[in-house]
Amino acid sequence: FDIFANLWRYLAQDTGVPAILHVAWLYLPKCLSYALSPALLFACSYALGLLYKNNELIAILGSGISLNGLLAPLLLLGVVLSLASYWFEEGVVIDSLRRKNELYRSSVKLELPLSRTNVTVTSADGRIIYQADFYDDKRQSLNGVLILRRDAEGRFQERVDAERASWNGQYWVLHGSRRYSWDGELLREARIAQMDEKSLSEPPATFRKSTRRVEEMGAAQARLFVTQLRRAGLPFREALTEYYRKFFMALNPLIVILIASGVGGRFRKNVLLLSLLAALLLSVVYYVGQMITLILAKNALIPPLAGAALSFLVFLAGGLVILRSART
Repeated sequence: FDIFANLWRYLAQDTGVPAILHVAWLYLPKCLSYALSPALLFACSYALGLLYKNNELIAILGSGISLNGLLAPLLLLGVVLSLASYWFEEGVVIDSLRRKNELYRSSVKLELPLSRTNVTVTSADGRIIYQADFYDDKRQSLNGVLILRRDAEGRFQERVDAERASWNGQYWVLHGSRRYSWDGELLREARIAQMDEKSLSEPPATFRKSTRRVEEMGAAQARLFVTQLRRAGLPFREALTEYYRKFFMALNPLIVILIASGVGGRFRKNVLLLSLLAALLLSVVYYVGQMITLILAKNALIPPLAGAALSFLVFLAGGLVILRSART
């Protein structure tokens, strides 16, 4: 599907077949990750529905094995596959997806814009705040610059307004600047045509528009990325939500097995078909609910952790209730 979705770009750039197949090959681990939960859903629903349909479950329960005892290996399998899914995502999928995206962009000659408007950055020690109307990545320059400097206790020291700033490889050089400084008694003003301040050493990469995606990072790298966004004063809720989502998405195999185990055998007619449909319907509701809570979290309507965990916790509790009331 990924090939057909991007076919027009491949044709427009006359991309060769080997490059297209290489992109598809690198996308294969992500496809396997996507396919695991639906495959488990249908496998468990079909197996349990078939047992109920053929009345084989009567013999199993009559032999002294409880329904919970019968389903325990399935739930244990869900836990094991959830852990394996997290390891597979961290160890294989993330790297292959990052390489796939890089190869795709180079194959179709897709350049990502790095310049930004309305940029605010805070230095590592929190004492210097940069604000610029526009950052030009090609020229590595800032336009409409405002710089605030504070002392160790957070008190105002000076403010510098500049028409523009250029990066000389080590620090920012301010052009057409006006400095306001506080000497303890008076606020002094000075006009400086060109100001060389070696302390203004925040690298241009900090001002760039972020093109990094949390789904292309491991958990540790994603946590560091969120910390950097917070320090730079940039929006971080979306990245933090995606960071939490990594952990709860890995638990999807457990949820779908729980759903399939709970709805299997709840119907007296057309058991196999209705069990499959009910499990599929509940899974769709689960994924849609997860999508909605993630959107709410990314738009700051609910906390990021709640956005990632709410759907999982609701269906975990609901699945356990359904399982306890399953027909035996």
